[in-house]
Amino acid sequence: MLQRIQTIYLLLAAITSAGLIFVFSLWENSAGEPVYAQDQLIAFGMFLASAAISLVSIFMFRNRKLQFVLGRLNIILNLFLLGVFVYWSLTLPGEMDISEKGIGMFLPIISIVFLVLANKAIKKDEDLVKSVDRLR
Repeated sequence: MLQRIQTIYLLLAAITSAGLIFVFSLWENSAGEPVYAQDQLIAFGMFLASAAISLVSIFMFRNRKLQFVLGRLNIILNLFLLGVFVYWSLTLPGEMDISEKGIGMFLPIISIVFLVLANKAIKKDEDLVKSVDRLR
């Protein structure tokens, strides 16, 4: 059933991962030019993979266990992406490349929040189905 709350959460996670990366910059370089996710191939690929997993997970509503596993996999991917951002901002030499951090570096956190809420709703649905099955 697509009219569940987890569909909205997964759709918001997909929009965050695929749409907002073009709006918010990741950081500004030393010249003051904004650097977006599409300028960094690794970050761009991870954002698009996260959005794709979210969209695939929306249509896995018949298999709630797989939907839950895909949500966890997506959370791990976003945590890894966040780790890459932390690594880039802390280990790049001085203020050469990353002069000022942008809001785009925090997009994986927003996506993780939506994915956790979706997994919570999926788990609630699974528990409801199990309780009904016990009555039969």
